[in-house]
Amino acid sequence: MSAPPVMSSNRPYLIRAMHAWIDDNGMTPYLVIDAKRPGLQVPPSAIKDGKVVLNVAARAVAHLELGNVDIRFHARFGGVSQTVVVPVAAVEAIYAHETGQGMMLPPEMGPTTPEPPDGAGGPDGAKAGPKLRVVK
Repeated sequence: MSAPPVMSSNRPYLIRAMHAWIDDNGMTPYLVIDAKRPGLQVPPSAIKDGKVVLNVAARAVAHLELGNVDIRFHARFGGVSQTVVVPVAAVEAIYAHETGQGMMLPPEMGPTTPEPPDGAGGPDGAKAGPKLRVVK
């Protein structure tokens, strides 16, 4: 039996969908970012308790790109325009500032390894646990 196909992360799609939903409802989308993740580019003054909370409304940022790998835009911090880069994996939540409605995102997991076939042992020789399978 072949391994199931590996799919890309759904995280950037969820972020884009929530951003559109919040914006369509006339609210202000905010991102909660884990500041310890590599690749984050924000002014150090924006980091508080290991987190960064960013307003990503169209009126607050310029050139917003909600990509599959990172989120990029230009914003003003202390009156100075700066480029911000946020790895999608660092986004912990997206929510509407006015209502608090939004979505927490689970920690980004690396690629998973397929389960051994039924009856086969795991890497240490132990029998694999129960799993679901398609019955035709």
